[in-house]
Amino acid sequence: MTVQIAPSMLAADFARLADEAAAVADVADWLHIDVMDGHFVPNLTIGLPVVSALLKHAALPLDCHLMIADPDRWAPEYAAAGARNVTIHAEAAAAPVRTLRMIRSAGARAGLAVNPGTPIEPYADLLGEVDMLLVMTVEPGFGGQGFLDLVLPKVRRARQLVARHGGEVWLQVDGGVTHETIGRCAEAGADVFVAGTAVFGAEDPAAAVEHLKAAAESAQAAARHHAGGEVS
Repeated sequence: MTVQIAPSMLAADFARLADEAAAVADVADWLHIDVMDGHFVPNLTIGLPVVSALLKHAALPLDCHLMIADPDRWAPEYAAAGARNVTIHAEAAAAPVRTLRMIRSAGARAGLAVNPGTPIEPYADLLGEVDMLLVMTVEPGFGGQGFLDLVLPKVRRARQLVARHGGEVWLQVDGGVTHETIGRCAEAGADVFVAGTAVFGAEDPAAAVEHLKAAAESAQAAARHHAGGEVS
């Protein structure tokens, strides 16, 4: 599993988004964009116009995480605008299969997210429709929250489901990912890591990304060694 780091622009300076994106362009893999509508989550952030503007300036592909009440309506438009990955929430989608297929048909990768209290097993049959599973490690809505260790067993179960499925499905974690917690996430089976405050709250965001990636890669290597060459 290749470690990928997606700095969350939620923790960036919204007045300097292009500059903040450029600060991590040489070391990060994605820019994670948290789209919140004030309905599905109790916060309001940015929407399609800002994403479209950022796409003109960002060197990295955009990973749009839609924390909105009507993803079936809006998700394909983010893909059509140029986002390379669009993730919808299982709790919000009325027609997830149709929406995931529309995201893909618009040229983006399709992601499915679940909140901390949502079990992953009911969505096992959708693995063929997704390119990434996102397991939230905080309650969605606000940056800077503390990591919920209680979600780690679900990350492990998600990794097992992906392994049984046999497809190329990435496993992302989002929320409270720091230098202190990223190793536990990697050991549990995650390979894509969203980090906001740990990156943009650092004096040197690029160096913070490099340190996060190194910590995750080290934890992955230790897990493979412990398992005799395989991460369960």
